[in-house]
Amino acid sequence: MTGSPSGARERPPLDELVAGVRGGDRNCIARSITLLESTQRDDKLAGQELLAALLPSSGSAIRVGISGVPGVGKSTFIDAMGVLLTAEGQRVGVLAVDPSSARTFGSVLGDKTRMDRLAADPGAFIRPSPSAGTLGGVARATRESIVVLEAAGFDVVLVETVGVGQSEVAVSRMVDTFLLLAMSRMGDQLQGIKRGIIELADVIAVNKADGAHEAEARHAAGELSGALRILGGPGSGWRIPVLTCSALEERGLAEVWQAVLEHRSYMQAEGLLDIKRREQAVSWMWATIRDRLDSDFHADPAVRGLLGDVEAHVASGAVAPGRGAELLMRAFRPDGGRP
Repeated sequence: MTGSPSGARERPPLDELVAGVRGGDRNCIARSITLLESTQRDDKLAGQELLAALLPSSGSAIRVGISGVPGVGKSTFIDAMGVLLTAEGQRVGVLAVDPSSARTFGSVLGDKTRMDRLAADPGAFIRPSPSAGTLGGVARATRESIVVLEAAGFDVVLVETVGVGQSEVAVSRMVDTFLLLAMSRMGDQLQGIKRGIIELADVIAVNKADGAHEAEARHAAGELSGALRILGGPGSGWRIPVLTCSALEERGLAEVWQAVLEHRSYMQAEGLLDIKRREQAVSWMWATIRDRLDSDFHADPAVRGLLGDVEAHVASGAVAPGRGAELLMRAFRPDGGRP
């Protein structure tokens, strides 16, 4: 469980974890991710050593982010797509980004139970990546988990966003291709594909194109294609394909995956994949700095001693929010940050 101390006494030697991960040992993979998710300071330091050892063995997987409004069928889609890929001999890792799961663990773990075939597939590994209730922590854990799965030899890493919102932005900063799932039966066809999401999407698939709804799905795909022409896609020469599929009936999935591969080939041919990976590495560094500063700030004894009173005064209106922030920052850095 994330946030609970893994405990130095229970932690196997790092060289054993590294060797186990590189050898594809599922227990070592799970324990490594648990270590990276821990909020304990000693575990964080050990986790960074682990990452440093694994990074040279990472980077070769196809990283795909998958998003869509609730009810679009993400879990069914990932289950069907994952089975399709493992049947072709590829090893598939699935990670989930869900800031709320630190409180309930419900949605992510529920999704895992709905991926029943993939969960039982020896060629797949499914892992939720919750944190202590913050999106930043979730993103850090997920990003670092990608490194573990790649070092373990997984060919494809699918990163699922559970909700819609800032989690999409976080995921887009750690994957190569962002796949947006839509569906024909959600009223306004554009409600799940607003401008901010369009700017992230590289491939769009209208799911649930089955039975009597197949024609509706094709119509919705046409509408989305028209919307893309009006709103524009990502700032490159890539034209976002809009496809239809049925995860339930396992139709159209091969075509969706082919679109993902074509996007990757385009990125490689234009030199954009290397650029994107480098930019993501720098973004990761700054996200780690913000995460560390936030952690250190809340752990600081002076801040903790003052925080309750300052929050109460700000909430009552007795102290302006800016003044409250200044008081806490002075408690955290009494010298004002001067060397």
